[in-house]
Amino acid sequence: MSKPWLSVLIPTYNGEKYLVKALNSIAIQDDFDIECLAIDDGSTDETLAILQYFQTKIPLKIVQREPQKNWVANTNYLLDMARADYVCFLHQDDMWITRRLMILKKLTIQFPQANLILNPSIFVNIQGQKLGLWRCPLPSYPIMISSEQMISKLLVQNFISIPAPIFKREMALKVGGLDEKLWYTADWDFWLKLAQDGQIIYYPKPLSVFRIHSHSQTVTRSSYIQDFRQQLESVIDEHLEAWNTSSQTKSKIRKIANFSIAHWRNFIFTRYRRFSVCFIHLECSTLWSLMSSRSHGNCHSFRTRFSLGSTGDFFQFLFKCFGTKTKMKTAEDKLIGG
Repeated sequence: MSKPWLSVLIPTYNGEKYLVKALNSIAIQDDFDIECLAIDDGSTDETLAILQYFQTKIPLKIVQREPQKNWVANTNYLLDMARADYVCFLHQDDMWITRRLMILKKLTIQFPQANLILNPSIFVNIQGQKLGLWRCPLPSYPIMISSEQMISKLLVQNFISIPAPIFKREMALKVGGLDEKLWYTADWDFWLKLAQDGQIIYYPKPLSVFRIHSHSQTVTRSSYIQDFRQQLESVIDEHLEAWNTSSQTKSKIRKIANFSIAHWRNFIFTRYRRFSVCFIHLECSTLWSLMSSRSHGNCHSFRTRFSLGSTGDFFQFLFKCFGTKTKMKTAEDKLIGG
């Protein structure tokens, strides 16, 4: 059996509602020079039957293991088994866009020194309707992004969606894979570990789809506010300590990150009558501007480009900026509609 160029890691659990679309998005790539490794965590629905069906459609291996009740542990288990030089994650509710593999494979050849290759993701809802675009506040291809640049941005907020990147397996194993104690921030912590060593490429066009729905683990478990915040702070503390930069830069980044956490927990995963979950992406450069202006209530200093409009507590925050409910409603409509 020839060695694949990419290993796709697919942890599943009761994913029958979206799994077919996820696996179909692999099939339409028309690239059989990959391996797909799926591991199920004790599903009680048709997830296993769907996986078995797709074994005739894509190069898919179903890995057996006792249920762990931990997607991070199962992902690490697959990472150890992977044979390719490059690896990526695909969760059961996310998808790929046509030509993704062709584009990324060319980038690995063009930039063999890059440990991490990123792209934006499209937000979709339960029905698959587009809600917005999850961008990364980074210089675009063909500019190589240094470790320093990446960490200074990524420490403020996780702007990388799970299905977007591919990364070198060698580096992933070197940094110890994902931290199995982190149910929410394991991916953020992992991207930061990868960013510490090597260069990054950001391809500016979306090649992946991130689905927002009320039954995802990040939504159902984000109600544990104390644990939620503790995980965010632990990632910042650990990586600020390890970051080889000036104490002045660390202090500035910490202030911005603390501001981000304080507001993120208030509105990022709030249930509301028009959305089952609120999820926005604040570009890091605007957070810098906001902090430096020291004018948190002035909407003119808050020059934020939103990839996705949201409702709930976030619009209460906008209300403080705009001053009237009428203006807030106008802002809400523009963000959701645009």
